[in-house]
Amino acid sequence: MHTANYLTKRKVLQRILFDESAEPKALSLSLLEHITNSFSDDKEIGCGGFARVYKGMLDNGTVAVKKLCNMLDMDEKKFSEEIRCLMKATHKNVVRFLRYCSDRQGEMVNCEGKLVLADVRQRLLCFEYLPKGSLDKHITDVSCGLEWRKRYQIINGICDGLYYLHQNHIVHLDLKPANILLDDTMLPKIADFGLSRCFDEKQSRAITSKRDLAGRHRPKS
Repeated sequence: MHTANYLTKRKVLQRILFDESAEPKALSLSLLEHITNSFSDDKEIGCGGFARVYKGMLDNGTVAVKKLCNMLDMDEKKFSEEIRCLMKATHKNVVRFLRYCSDRQGEMVNCEGKLVLADVRQRLLCFEYLPKGSLDKHITDVSCGLEWRKRYQIINGICDGLYYLHQNHIVHLDLKPANILLDDTMLPKIADFGLSRCFDEKQSRAITSKRDLAGRHRPKS
């Protein structure tokens, strides 16, 4: 991609970052490589079992780029489900989802001592960047000393975000301090929807009915 094209696409992403009404759409792998310096170690801001997160630098702003682990057998359906949940979740206490990338290229890889041509998939998600990091970094040490009013605001914000998700038939399934991110004002935002599930209203009612039925028939101790 020529420099002019990089600048144009980077400006588009920058406009999306500041336009909360913008709808998430596909993004090119080359641009994500460009703004993260080819996913260099000095841009890495977090990692887990299934992904690494990098800081993406724009002309006037910063984004977070989540690069999912490159697994040949990765479930496309699972990736689509994560995007679907993220696109439905728009709330001040949910991390803002900006764009996504699904790229497939043929590369020569070593398979049992032989070089074979294989489809290598790259799947990435782009989010707003939250400078204070995850909640677990602020509660693991007593000396961090968050005042009680701030603690209450964080707890209240998480509850508001979770209530919103459940009202919209989204089940997170992996809520923990490491998946709560904080902005400059310590506003909490629920993140990491890799295990989440989206249901329609009929499915939600069916699941609730089944649980209620199971509860009524559970043997009393």
